[in-house]
Amino acid sequence: MGGAFVFPGGRVDASDRDTPDDRWCDETALAAARFPDLPADEAIGYHVAAIRELFEEAGVLLARDGGGHFVSLTGADAHSRFAKYRKELHAERCTLRDVVEQEGLRLALDALVPWAHWVTPAMETTRRFDTRFFLTRAPERQAPAHDETETTAGVWISAPAAIARSKADEIMLPPPTWTTLRELEPFASVEAALTHAKGRPIVRREPMFLEQDGRRMLLLAGDPLNPEPLVEEMPLETRFVFESEGVWRAARART
Repeated sequence: MGGAFVFPGGRVDASDRDTPDDRWCDETALAAARFPDLPADEAIGYHVAAIRELFEEAGVLLARDGGGHFVSLTGADAHSRFAKYRKELHAERCTLRDVVEQEGLRLALDALVPWAHWVTPAMETTRRFDTRFFLTRAPERQAPAHDETETTAGVWISAPAAIARSKADEIMLPPPTWTTLRELEPFASVEAALTHAKGRPIVRREPMFLEQDGRRMLLLAGDPLNPEPLVEEMPLETRFVFESEGVWRAARART
């Protein structure tokens, strides 16, 4: 889906799951408890990977200094130093642990709040993903910026505006991104969204692939053509119709 607008993210690397501990991470026990379906090291690894990918792709680092404050990336010296760290991480010449230990920081695992769990449909045989989505508040004294490697542009945009631009064919939103934005639409503030997320049950979502009357569709639970029982709130659009390479159009079921 090259060219799509998505949230920062990526795979869990071996270094994300093999080394996290309380010496350089805050709230590892909390991170482990959030995903009871996973071994503790795997659950913590998802959190570390999310923080690493957010830093690599968007230049936002969820890490605290010795005073318990989020690290400042402003100022010429800090900007240059951490920009170099991003390149080193991309090239796998260092790990995130190397960065935070060099800077005397601790990863703020508790700053992430789980939001959703998406799994690629079984129809995709070459690349399947088992993905955890998180919300977080952007720290003060940090200015996000795309990396020109994995991301080629970046924008701050509200959920309703992103949906409107997608409907107008100005941007492309993959199904999980579209649905997440739909779910965030009702919240007028970051605080309201985070409060909701902390009490939100996380349900595994694996859309069903169906080809019918010449149309290829991805169906979420709750769609009349998907027999999977709905165990969460009904999404506004329960299906995505394939239109062209990489483009899935959100649609509501016909009644």
